[in-house]
Amino acid sequence: MKVGISANALKHSGGLERYAMDLVQGLAARDLRPAFFARKFDPSLAEYQLVEPHRINVSLLPGKLRDSWFSWRLAALRRRSGVDVLIGCNRVDSSEIAICGGTHRGFLRATGRPTRGSDQRQIELESRQYARSRVIVAHSALMREELLELYGVDDAKIRVLCPPVDGARFSPVDDAARAALRRQYGFGEHETVLLFPSSSHDRKGLPLIQAVVEALDLPVVVAVAGRAPERASRRVRYIGYVKDLENAYRAADYTILASKYEPFGLVGIESVMCGTPVIFSSNIGCCDAIADDAKTVFRPDDAADLRRTLEALLAVSARRIAGSTGAGLHPAIRYDASVTAHVDALLGLATDILSSQK
Repeated sequence: MKVGISANALKHSGGLERYAMDLVQGLAARDLRPAFFARKFDPSLAEYQLVEPHRINVSLLPGKLRDSWFSWRLAALRRRSGVDVLIGCNRVDSSEIAICGGTHRGFLRATGRPTRGSDQRQIELESRQYARSRVIVAHSALMREELLELYGVDDAKIRVLCPPVDGARFSPVDDAARAALRRQYGFGEHETVLLFPSSSHDRKGLPLIQAVVEALDLPVVVAVAGRAPERASRRVRYIGYVKDLENAYRAADYTILASKYEPFGLVGIESVMCGTPVIFSSNIGCCDAIADDAKTVFRPDDAADLRRTLEALLAVSARRIAGSTGAGLHPAIRYDASVTAHVDALLGLATDILSSQK
């Protein structure tokens, strides 16, 4: 069986590009070299050596036409490359397995943004992908509900498989190492640090969090990792673009998000695996995948509820979370988050698809 992967890029990035790189590593562990179709490749990556690269150049096209052109070119290239089963990690209409890590209709509804012509084109391509695929892998129960409600997908076609996390990278450290990391980031001994990892601050709720925290007469600090906030303050500090995000999780007391739209929120799983509990708005997709004692949830876009939540948590000492029990299992995570388990599940779906075609 020859597996293909389609993604916007093979490079260090967020979202589905990072997920696609995890798939490459998992397939390599099974001695499989996938055909990888993307707009951009970083040849310096170890993953580049593990794939059969196929670049689809869209750089000369207007931005509004790039998704459609990529999808059209992919259909021919995958046939020429002998791909049996294609895993679509971006909007393409020839994938047997469509990965749903977010829907455009769901994003527009959650953010209240009006539908423009460019949005409609994305929705049409997305709808064709869901209609033509054999299986849709939803990365959360929230995505399953959006597929059913907003796209009319047959429930029998959907499989909920939460995305994997590298358990070797995201893991706790001892108290001495954690204290050293807190000093490295400039966190005070008596400060309660809320880590806010983001490159999209408005969507992930920084204005709400900042307003609530700055009104508290408590030693609490929001540490922003990623893009710089528009306005820093005594309570909101920018710690830069953090490549080793696992160390920022380890140094913080909590990770916080108040997202308007968060289909899954992998940072929640990463944080918990590093021993740091989360404070999340209840609309974030990964909340269902985190045990109750590792999360505190508040009502979305509700400043009063967030304030009550923070005041209650700050009245007691922040607790750390126990480490992994091995084999990808974690006492605070409600699924096997290992790359191996996830890739094996995808390969099982691919085998079923091929068997049904005979």
